[in-house]
Amino acid sequence: MTNTDVCVLVPTLDEAETIGPVIDGFVEQGFENVLVVDGGSTDGTRDLARERGARVIEQSGEGKGQAVREAFDYVDVPYVLMLDGDMTYDPADAPKMLEPLFEGRADHVIGDRFADMHDGAMPRLNQFGNRVINSAFATIHGRNLGDILSGYRAFTLDSIRRIELESDGFTIETELAVECVKHGVRTAVVPVSYHPRPDDSDTNLHPVKDGGRIIFALYSLAKLNNPLFYFGSVGVISALVGVGIGAWVGYEWWVVGISHQVYAVVAGVAILLGAQLLMFAVLSDMIVAVNREQTHRLEAVADRLQDDRTRGQPTARSYDALDETEERELRAED
Repeated sequence: MTNTDVCVLVPTLDEAETIGPVIDGFVEQGFENVLVVDGGSTDGTRDLARERGARVIEQSGEGKGQAVREAFDYVDVPYVLMLDGDMTYDPADAPKMLEPLFEGRADHVIGDRFADMHDGAMPRLNQFGNRVINSAFATIHGRNLGDILSGYRAFTLDSIRRIELESDGFTIETELAVECVKHGVRTAVVPVSYHPRPDDSDTNLHPVKDGGRIIFALYSLAKLNNPLFYFGSVGVISALVGVGIGAWVGYEWWVVGISHQVYAVVAGVAILLGAQLLMFAVLSDMIVAVNREQTHRLEAVADRLQDDRTRGQPTARSYDALDETEERELRAED
């Protein structure tokens, strides 16, 4: 594999101050296939990118996530290296970002900005928010990927087409991480440098508003990846609220002599709702686990079938190595 097999994907919005040096940096590293997806810049970003030799398309919608999803229709090589166009990421880190892909050790690579973060590259509020979000991701989705909000990513085009992306905004990195865990996409984390934005370059990120959206996305995406946490957390909260109200009602009745019948009903309903949600969470988790296992089995069968076709062998030969269930699935595919 060489750099000609890689598309450098750069989503932009008003990055005229930085897009030129970003493209030049990757061209100097030997990457000639640079794709800029612009979200309607008004500062000449698209013209500057074209002057530096990049392919430029203007996205049909709005938001970074929509730009990334639309860009995949224009990628015609097996590997994608994605980064922001604000000069915060170093083109010199590209080889180690691509190394796990070229060696077949991973299908998705995340650049860990915290490994070499330069002074002034990220405000303290943003650093704290990133730490909280990464910890929440590890708790909710069961994987510690270091820096899930990093915009420096490398992945195979095949792995991206296996997952479903719906995000339109800055939650695209979060959704990528969740989908990789959900679909079992092999993910590697490598250390990268993270530099401050140039003084003349303004960020499009709003820490509080976008941070809230990311946390909400983390929780909502757990519905299909970790329903035990998604429904179970609400069930536990409901049950604890019911127990708390019930304890207060009991105290008032036994000690003070005041009866709170309405509050007693509320407490009972909250406890019952919590118990039902906990049971539903367990059942949902079992269903997701079974569905995930069957999906992996079907993907394995499809991969074997594709390998046989690639080698030019008759499909029937692959039946010998399969168990009875896999054989039925493979024959159904044929």
